[in-house]
Amino acid sequence: MRIGILGTGAIAEAVVRGIAADGHEITVSDRSATRAAALARDVAGLRVAPNQAVLDAADVVILGLVAGVAGGVLPGLRFRPGQRVISLMAGAGLAEVAAWVAPARAEAVMLPYPAIATGGSPILAFGDTGLISALFGARNRIFAQTSEAELADFLVAQAVLSPVALLLAETAAWLAPRVPDPATAEAFLRDLVGSSLAAGPLRDLLAALDTEGGYNQRLRQHMDRAGMTRDLRAGLDGLADP
Repeated sequence: MRIGILGTGAIAEAVVRGIAADGHEITVSDRSATRAAALARDVAGLRVAPNQAVLDAADVVILGLVAGVAGGVLPGLRFRPGQRVISLMAGAGLAEVAAWVAPARAEAVMLPYPAIATGGSPILAFGDTGLISALFGARNRIFAQTSEAELADFLVAQAVLSPVALLLAETAAWLAPRVPDPATAEAFLRDLVGSSLAAGPLRDLLAALDTEGGYNQRLRQHMDRAGMTRDLRAGLDGLADP
């Protein structure tokens, strides 16, 4: 496909890297000159061009702009009939995007994560997800939502990723001075949690880790008493209903 990407932030860059080997003709905008230049060095055949030239060279357009900026940028560009548009913007609904990119067709909103660069990433999506599946479905799992309200709830829930990463980082920092190789300590924790979560349903993992008097049970109970689950739900509620 001839693919144009407007915006070259971290997620847009990961998207490019995730499809770089698939034979597409990819043009990215020069909005972030440093990141675009780095991509051009790493991805054979990648072109860097101004926004309008990106659109002129593309049949598929991926919008990697910040939603708050997009309303000032997209209406000034010339989209054309037949172009298919995927938005990566969490803060803009599909109808709003459609108005910005007319007469092109806004097909879907897609919310990927950095792991899309190598595959194995979950992708939240809403709209006509056929194009997303064609581009990214072979290496990533697509979670298609039935409404924008459902997408918004999933977006709130995915915010748990940062607290989980913080818990692991703090645990690695606790472990580091106690072992000869701190890097190995962090790698162990990442592998432990990643493989355990990927093995099956959370209820099964929690049951397996609930050995009476065991380390896992005792630490979980300590954190429950300290208000971990109460505060987590309060934080999620605050994101859903600010």
